[in-house]
Amino acid sequence: MSSVEQRIASLRTILEREGLDGWYINGTDPHQSEYVSERWKSRAWISGFTGSAGSVLVTMTEALLWVDSRYFIQGAQQIEGTCLKLMKLDTEGVKDPQSWMATELPETSRVGIDGSTLAVTLKAEMDAAFKQRGIALVACPDYLEKIWTDRPMIPPTTVVDLPNEIAGFSRIQKLTMTRLAMVQKGCNYTLVSSLDDIAWITNLRSSDVSVHSPVFLSFLLIGTEKAWLFTDPKRFSKEIREALVEEYEILPYEDAKTTIESLLTEEDTLYYDPKKLNLTLYEATLKAKHVEGRDFTTDLKACKNETELEGMRRSHLLDGVALVNFLARLDTEKGVYDEIGVSTLLRKQRERDKACIGASFSPISGWGEHGAICHYSATKESSSRIEGDGLLVLDTGGMYEFGLTDITRTILFGKATDEQKRDYTLVLKGNLALASARFPEGTCGYQLDILARQFLWQQGLTFFHGTGHGLGFRLNVHEGPAVINTRAIDVPLKRGMIISDEPGIYREGRHGIRIENILTVREDIKTEFGQFFSFEVLTICPFERKLIEKTLLTESELSMVNTYHRWVYEELKTLVDEEAKAYLKQATLPL
Repeated sequence: MSSVEQRIASLRTILEREGLDGWYINGTDPHQSEYVSERWKSRAWISGFTGSAGSVLVTMTEALLWVDSRYFIQGAQQIEGTCLKLMKLDTEGVKDPQSWMATELPETSRVGIDGSTLAVTLKAEMDAAFKQRGIALVACPDYLEKIWTDRPMIPPTTVVDLPNEIAGFSRIQKLTMTRLAMVQKGCNYTLVSSLDDIAWITNLRSSDVSVHSPVFLSFLLIGTEKAWLFTDPKRFSKEIREALVEEYEILPYEDAKTTIESLLTEEDTLYYDPKKLNLTLYEATLKAKHVEGRDFTTDLKACKNETELEGMRRSHLLDGVALVNFLARLDTEKGVYDEIGVSTLLRKQRERDKACIGASFSPISGWGEHGAICHYSATKESSSRIEGDGLLVLDTGGMYEFGLTDITRTILFGKATDEQKRDYTLVLKGNLALASARFPEGTCGYQLDILARQFLWQQGLTFFHGTGHGLGFRLNVHEGPAVINTRAIDVPLKRGMIISDEPGIYREGRHGIRIENILTVREDIKTEFGQFFSFEVLTICPFERKLIEKTLLTESELSMVNTYHRWVYEELKTLVDEEAKAYLKQATLPL
């Protein structure tokens, strides 16, 4: 019996003892984080699947893993030989977890879930879906604690200060903006549980989740006069404690529920985000009146201030230097590296600049058929040597003192096939179309998404991931609320938002292609029809010139590529290594 099957068997023993018919793992933590610390990687522990998204249901007779299209290939590979069944979301005949449980479980079934990881919204949605057949979603203690004997503890990392000259706004200014929003909603408290929101408003950073996600485990209750920060008090230096004392009372992380329960009364009105607040903490607020909505801080931090924007531009300039130095070296050292070696080489190039403090996420380095696995993660066992003819999909990012980056380039080794050139050029056309868009105020990401997909669709091709995600400032590389994808999410793109532009195509068993630049929303023309916006490209790195099929480009697209390459050359020509200058010049020659 494999370790996965042993764990599932142990969980079933607990379910039987507790009178439960199933256990649902939604793959998050008490803060509804996309990136979770090792302690809350329950999905990976029970299933062996290490992707960043997915959910697991274990019943007495079945074990199911749901993943989206990014992880179809990886999911199948990682659960092969186990009792788990792969459920491919948004494919014909496959129900999502909620629908599956509502229709496939026996009537009056009781499904357990760790209440501290269950968002208020998800609980309400599942209760409504299950009601007709008498199925109950039961918020429980985390029963995995009983069988996960070597479960990691919460890491005791140090919290560091983000100076005002980097953050742009002080802690007091951010609290003032939040309190103004509270007053406008008629509330005297707001409860924030999202870790990147708390890091943003406090101007504090750490690494509780990972080196790539500079947040710290905490909850934050903000009142009209005072704020309570629930985290390990020992993690702060004397200087930071003294800086915080005027605005914050710092209490242990474990005290959040009891303290909030004692503070709130029937006279209070609490604002909270039901998509982010977990059920266990929500139950501590029931004495107060409630107003629901997206966290104020989520919208405030999404629109970067001028200091943050300038920091992001500086970060992308340094990143461009590192990338071109890396590409120039790679061009002369063919056949030397494997997938891990390539990403290590790029990391070292970034870290040559003292402003780089690490990677902004785990690198995706996929050679050949591995490039068709959208979020492939190379291991020592799987890392392929890069040799011969083929494509390398390299999706990486740097974390800098004053910003972060995220870039994908598809790199050609040897000779390209006609199919590879056509695929690359169609993806490039979509990237250019989105980056050059002009759109009226109030436009949402889903209204622009077709710009990036149109040329693929015309050829009967597509990709199944989102086109664009928001980026944080010295925070998470994925940040809401704005996205660019096919789902009708009503979040308008606003001035100062930073978002990715990353169409792609993935041919299983052959190759993958993705081109990603980072954009920021800026004001454009104002007419009698209102304010219009456009994008400023932040990423400074050549496209793969040898993969561009010039005959597929219009004159306008040709001009856009040449203009972009001319800008890249001018920005980097005096900054790259001497031995990289010839490569940069060749890579940015007019088509």
